[in-house]
Amino acid sequence: MPDTLPMDYKDSDQPSLYVVGIGPGSSDLLPSMAIAALNRSKTIVGYSRYIELLPPNLTRGKNILSLGMRKEKDRCCLAIESALNGSPTSIISSGDAGIYAMAGLIIELLEQKDLISKLNLAIIPGIPALCAAAALLGAPLMHDFAVISLSDLLTPWSKIKDRLAKAAQADFVLVIYNPKSKGRPDYLKEALKIISQFREPSCPVGIVRNAYRSNQWRKIATINDFDPNLADMLSLIIVGNSETRQVSQYMLTPRGYRLD
Repeated sequence: MPDTLPMDYKDSDQPSLYVVGIGPGSSDLLPSMAIAALNRSKTIVGYSRYIELLPPNLTRGKNILSLGMRKEKDRCCLAIESALNGSPTSIISSGDAGIYAMAGLIIELLEQKDLISKLNLAIIPGIPALCAAAALLGAPLMHDFAVISLSDLLTPWSKIKDRLAKAAQADFVLVIYNPKSKGRPDYLKEALKIISQFREPSCPVGIVRNAYRSNQWRKIATINDFDPNLADMLSLIIVGNSETRQVSQYMLTPRGYRLD
């Protein structure tokens, strides 16, 4: 496996902090650049469930710092402190570290603490959940699409609904992250109702749960027949645009190529 990273820190005296996207969960989809960063790290920080997704050979002999849900700031602070103390450190996210993940918060904290110039920071891209889900569903993202999270922990629900309506009206394919949780059981139902104002009843909706992990599951239905109760926080939803159709077991959003 090539030992390649965006910048070479081998000869640097500055501590190294890697923000690593580990992909959807399968070790087969773990990027080589992420493997290189994890191999160089002496400390790995992450949400406990994501730590468990790493191959054992990448965590063996490492200092593992794992915290539970809603501890994002704590994890980032631990990673920064670890790197500053001289331990090359990776903080991991599932999918891509720059999509609803740790990269932005790390940069914000480094800015706040005036530490941007004190660390060699490398943000390592990974395969995001939307790409993993799209591949399992077929080709739903062949044209313009918008990505919206239904989590209102950091964004007001009123703003999320406004974004849903405007993106649906603009005829984007819609990728929906964080579709449902115990604290907001009806948000997906309400979101689909908003989108339905701008879609035909036959518009395909795809759901993927645990993409490229154990217990992977997928389903395609029309927006009229889709059951929001199928979703949870391990699911991702893709709602087609006005051109999206189901072809056998696949969702297809045509790009517009002439086939004659």
